[in-house]
Amino acid sequence: MGLTIIQKSNLNVKKENPKIALVLSGGTLTGAAFKIGGLKALNDYLVNKKLTDFDIYVGLSSGSLLALSLCGGISPEEMLASLDGTSSKFSQLSPFDLYYPNVEEYFLRPIKFFYGFFTFLPGMLYDIVRASPKLKEAFVENSKIFLNNPTYSNYEILTKPIFKVAVAQRSIPTLGELLPSGIFDNKRIKRYLKKNMKKNQMPDNFQVLKRATGKSLYITAMDLDLHERVIFGPDEKNDVSISEAAQASCATAGLYKPARVKGVDYVDGAIRKTLNLDLVFDKGADLCICYNPFKPYRNELFLEYLREDNQYITRNKRITDLGLSSVINQVFRTLFYTRLHNSLKALANDPQFKKDVIVIEPDENDDDYFMMNPLFYWTRAKAAKLGFDSVSDVINRHYNKVAKILKAYGVHMTDEVICKDKASLKMPYHDDQVVMDILEKPQTKKRLKVIRGGRS
Repeated sequence: MGLTIIQKSNLNVKKENPKIALVLSGGTLTGAAFKIGGLKALNDYLVNKKLTDFDIYVGLSSGSLLALSLCGGISPEEMLASLDGTSSKFSQLSPFDLYYPNVEEYFLRPIKFFYGFFTFLPGMLYDIVRASPKLKEAFVENSKIFLNNPTYSNYEILTKPIFKVAVAQRSIPTLGELLPSGIFDNKRIKRYLKKNMKKNQMPDNFQVLKRATGKSLYITAMDLDLHERVIFGPDEKNDVSISEAAQASCATAGLYKPARVKGVDYVDGAIRKTLNLDLVFDKGADLCICYNPFKPYRNELFLEYLREDNQYITRNKRITDLGLSSVINQVFRTLFYTRLHNSLKALANDPQFKKDVIVIEPDENDDDYFMMNPLFYWTRAKAAKLGFDSVSDVINRHYNKVAKILKAYGVHMTDEVICKDKASLKMPYHDDQVVMDILEKPQTKKRLKVIRGGRS
């Protein structure tokens, strides 16, 4: 598990000037750190063509920040160093940038709501009085009809013109308008990117970046009002800056207020597409390497039936026991994962598709990563270490197959660097033996064990 390969090209035929694409999906805050660690591991395997040397980069949500960095020549090693503020190229993204409160809406929305609420009735009466000369004749005629035959239908005929005038100019505010459109405002992420791109002499323009580097960067978001995917790129929508596009793609619904760019409200790019594989191949990619950290967790329950109490219990926690955030986390992971793998199946079954795809994901039993709160900035170092271990373990298990595909595209691999780095990044998080000892304590009641979700 953790690796999906769709290999449809003839690997025995030399590829002439192949285009290699890297696609990075979302994963919120810890997901971004997890991806950085994973990118570091993947980069360690590559010999003659590093992740900064690819041809096409696609990023959505937090993946857009990493995609634009790689496209601009910032290595995974520098990204990793930026997590603790030791990078000479990219400064540390602080909690003040990530958790900047949506102050404007906290104050203005209640004011606007109560102003609209208390001025609605006087304003409505004013509109009716102002329109009364036009309403008078129809009102008199409709009143006669209603008095002669006082039915509900005639009552509607009588009052409908008045109500039309009353609601033509204004509407009563709803309680939903009182709430902010997001907890935080991610405009400081744009400022952070602009500052660091300038520091590294990276153009904040899709077309200029393409001319300067020869690489294509694409960032996707969703137009909230039109519910449509929007593609920002050198030959797509390019009337906004790269930093603005990244801000739009990172506007996770509910967490951040929609990013308003040139009058349009944008939210997280992952809402419409998990990886945008169609975009990659439309742009001429021959090999696509995708990294998706947002995979559902397989929580294998070991249920036990208590005869005396006639109930089932489990010694390990259910996802429900972890609270609402974990339930939502699992649900959205499942939705994004299912959508992604349905599109991969479509490619695998398409006889016209003759290209290759490598999708790297966490193992479905990676409980350490799943249990991490996706919004906890202070767990970024641990998330990066988990991402490094996850990718290195996945590729180690499938090394020969991955190496064969990459070699056909002129990319050579080695495992010498990864072994050295893995040894230097050891970080024990808990004593597994102590945990197992606790779980194996003898029980007193008679039970029948039922393994749910277990494997043969």
